[in-house]
Amino acid sequence: MKKLFRYMKPYRLLAVISPIIMAGEVIGDLCLPFLMSFLVNYGVMGEDIYDPEKGSAIALSLLNFFGIDPAEKMKVIIGFGLMMLLVTLIGGFFGTMCAWTAASASQGFGNDLRRDAFGKVMSLSIEQTDKFTTGSLVTRMTNDISMVVEFVEAIIRHFVRAPAFFIGGTIMLLELNLSFGAVLLCALPVLVVLLTAIILKAVPLFSVVQEKLDRVNAVVQENVGGARVVKAYSREEYECERFDKANREMRDTSLRVSLLIAFTSPVLTMIMALATAAVIFIGGRQVAIGNSGMTVGAIMAGTSYISQVLSSVMMLTFIFQTVSRAGASAKRINEVLESVPVIADGAAEGNPDSETVVEFRNVSFSYPGTVGREVLKDINLTVKRGETLAVIGETGSGKTSLIQMIPRFYDCTSGSVLVDGTDVRNYRLSSLRKKIGYVMQKTELFSDTAGNNIKWGKPDASDAEVKEAADTAQAAEFVNSLPEGYDGFIAEKGASLSGGQKQRMSIARALVRRPEILILDDSTSALDLATEAKLQKALMTPRS
Repeated sequence: MKKLFRYMKPYRLLAVISPIIMAGEVIGDLCLPFLMSFLVNYGVMGEDIYDPEKGSAIALSLLNFFGIDPAEKMKVIIGFGLMMLLVTLIGGFFGTMCAWTAASASQGFGNDLRRDAFGKVMSLSIEQTDKFTTGSLVTRMTNDISMVVEFVEAIIRHFVRAPAFFIGGTIMLLELNLSFGAVLLCALPVLVVLLTAIILKAVPLFSVVQEKLDRVNAVVQENVGGARVVKAYSREEYECERFDKANREMRDTSLRVSLLIAFTSPVLTMIMALATAAVIFIGGRQVAIGNSGMTVGAIMAGTSYISQVLSSVMMLTFIFQTVSRAGASAKRINEVLESVPVIADGAAEGNPDSETVVEFRNVSFSYPGTVGREVLKDINLTVKRGETLAVIGETGSGKTSLIQMIPRFYDCTSGSVLVDGTDVRNYRLSSLRKKIGYVMQKTELFSDTAGNNIKWGKPDASDAEVKEAADTAQAAEFVNSLPEGYDGFIAEKGASLSGGQKQRMSIARALVRRPEILILDDSTSALDLATEAKLQKALMTPRS
């Protein structure tokens, strides 16, 4: 958790001001029972405010300050009632300001943390994102960060509030009558032991809940992304059962945590009720035997203060619970933030005057974490500027693995892959990938306009460049047929397009950047022979 607190630096002023403001609300809440005791004693019960035993110099000073005659009981009731209302309004103002500053600090913290976590995810290699799994990364970016934000807000708001209520409430309770301290002395250890036992049982389950949530997210994402396959094979029932299993596991684990945490409320209520009854019993007994130091107002105030003190213990328990949940989430977030990208940046920019564009020198490759025979072994090839190389082989022979080493999605196990005479491992990744137009086997389009999907290859491309790329990729005809042409909206993942149309859009996206190296990984499989022939001819035609 400490590692994440660096994100609080820009908001440390708000984080410091918030507890100070909270002190104003706490003071107001502590004053209310005291004022209530004055109202009951000198307004309702008619006690003599000047009596050495039952009188109060503080109450008299307040009445004199507001010009209220202590002898007029109704005015005393109204006066102290208005004072309580004023204190409540002031406390409410401080509470609102505290909530605003705490929320501003915690949400700013969450925004910065989420931004850096997403940036880190974007910098990870394919190998690392596969290791985390997409569902887990989604959970870490959303639910886990929300847990940490909730913890930060709880700490800012309640870290001062709970101890202040505990200390202030105890002092005020003892100020009323020392015998009330015996009640507190008996109730506190019982409450602390019970709540500690509950929290210790619940803490180990928080990490398990997050893991179960990972699984639920993964199943949902797989089924939303592969909805067409599921429907095509009528596997809806199977997938519903698979989701139901993951969902039940999460429900059962969450239920165990919820049941444990649910015990805290009845435990607090029971102990608070017993403590309140004890205060009333002790106070009432002293009033009955004529103890001049005890009044009805003091008993009522005592019940309020005992509730505040015990509630503060509950508040501290809530903080520890939040710390435990946030600790589990923080560990998962740190795993992402501390991940060192396997594919690291170099410093080279390449040599555009090199005659050889791509060269493989004794390249062998195995996927990380696998054992056995290598996917590729001792590959040597050279592609010179202006040449076209076709790699043909059976399914699983390593064609895609071969070309994924050029833009450094993976690094070779041994040997060297060179682009423009420079080992790709020495390149700055952005410089290397700007040289390459890569059209993958699986097309990926985004929920944006047709024009903007093509501009993914070159964000600053002009309309003319976009249209030229679309025309070369044989995509211009169907793009122009859209209701709004290049401004026509493409559904998520290109759901509104056919397989061939998506492939042509992907090719146009690669062509618009005028890449030095164009890689087509089985990217025309959905095209008919006539369209593919036109595409091949257009690709071979020199572009101005």
